[in-house]
Amino acid sequence: MIGLFWAIVGRDLRLALRHGADTMGAILFFIVTATLFPLALGPSPELLRHMAPGIIWVCALLAALLPLDRLFGAELEDGSLDQLLLLGVPASLVALAKITAHWLTTGIPLLLAAVPLAAMLGLPASALPVLLAGLFLGSVVLSLIGGMGASIVLGARRGGVLLPLLTLPLATPALIFGAAAIDAASTGLPWQPDLELLAAFVVGALPLCPLAAGAGLRAAAE
Repeated sequence: MIGLFWAIVGRDLRLALRHGADTMGAILFFIVTATLFPLALGPSPELLRHMAPGIIWVCALLAALLPLDRLFGAELEDGSLDQLLLLGVPASLVALAKITAHWLTTGIPLLLAAVPLAAMLGLPASALPVLLAGLFLGSVVLSLIGGMGASIVLGARRGGVLLPLLTLPLATPALIFGAAAIDAASTGLPWQPDLELLAAFVVGALPLCPLAAGAGLRAAAE
């Protein structure tokens, strides 16, 4: 089963490298949206520094949602999802492999793109490790919750509209904890409790979201 898991992940990674429109679209959305905030808020460095944690996290959350409506669609359309389930592959394993591939192709690039954006917004250098640690945990949460939501709306009419309505409320706590950790690190306050809560969110979502996503895949395949 582990070999099959990595085979599905590798297949998605190869497809992402060959047809990188979704990944590039998410990164460009993240960069362009975060860049537009200084134009809207004005040239005040203090205001930008204060708003930087929320700007980065909101843009990362929205960018991570962009590729999710097509996360399982190709497998459902070409019949490969049915074949995997008929072979006895657990649906939760398929969901976890697809979620892992989404995180590798979207979460990691967003993590790397956040560093120059944080410098542009005037975030203190002392807060950058907290930013990266928070986004690392937060991107895992966003992929898990997003994958669960994508499987639930798979095959539904207007699934692309339903997906943000389902995932955004569930991902909001991660956004709050992540932005609060960065803000605390910027002002010299203890930031460890916020990251610990975010890590607890990951620990809770890691076993539950693939199970829920697997149930959604089975329902869509029937």
